[in-house]
Amino acid sequence: MLKSLILFSWFAGITVFIGGLLANYFNHHMKESPVKYEFTHTLMSFGSGIILSAIALVLIPAGMDELSLLPIVLAFLIGAIIFMVIDQYLAKKGGKMATLLAMLMDFIPESIALGAVFAIDRRLATLLAVFIGLQNLPEAFNSYRDLVLSGISTKKTLLIFFGLSFFGIISALIGHLFLSNLPNFTALLMTFASGGIMYLLIRDIIPESKLDKSYLSSLGAILGFLVGIIGDKII
Repeated sequence: MLKSLILFSWFAGITVFIGGLLANYFNHHMKESPVKYEFTHTLMSFGSGIILSAIALVLIPAGMDELSLLPIVLAFLIGAIIFMVIDQYLAKKGGKMATLLAMLMDFIPESIALGAVFAIDRRLATLLAVFIGLQNLPEAFNSYRDLVLSGISTKKTLLIFFGLSFFGIISALIGHLFLSNLPNFTALLMTFASGGIMYLLIRDIIPESKLDKSYLSSLGAILGFLVGIIGDKII
């Protein structure tokens, strides 16, 4: 069972490194063109659709199945408020690690939840792993660009992303070993993450994915959510 969990969480995390590689290719090996910008913003928009589908189809439903109304409301609002405070702190602090930390703010709680539900509901864990992996790709893509522009070398940035790709395995194992028998706490964690992710989605990801005079980038979010629907139906 642990081997399967490690495989699932490895997939969820390795897309951080893949997103960095993809961003490296686009930044350094493709000429500046309208097509390049169109693809970049469409990929970001696609990621926002994936994130929204993870909230609507996995995280919130899992919380509602286990919790009463008041804990759901409190966990969701506390998640949003805490992520807002962290976002404000990172914005004031600035520096090279701000966007990287913002990406990890949703990656780690979701991976812990993945490990916790793995022994209870393999289908839900599989779907959550797919969603985490798909949303990490555009988030890493965007984070890579910001880190390089802030002065970190390409090689060092990719090494950082490679190391971070294993955070999913570590977080999932923590969730599996310590939270598998605490379904209510796991549901609280997933609802808490939903509030924080929703904040980041509305505050940062959706506005950055918009491209003037482009309709394709907006369609990317629709396709991303559709992938979530298909995944939920199939798995």
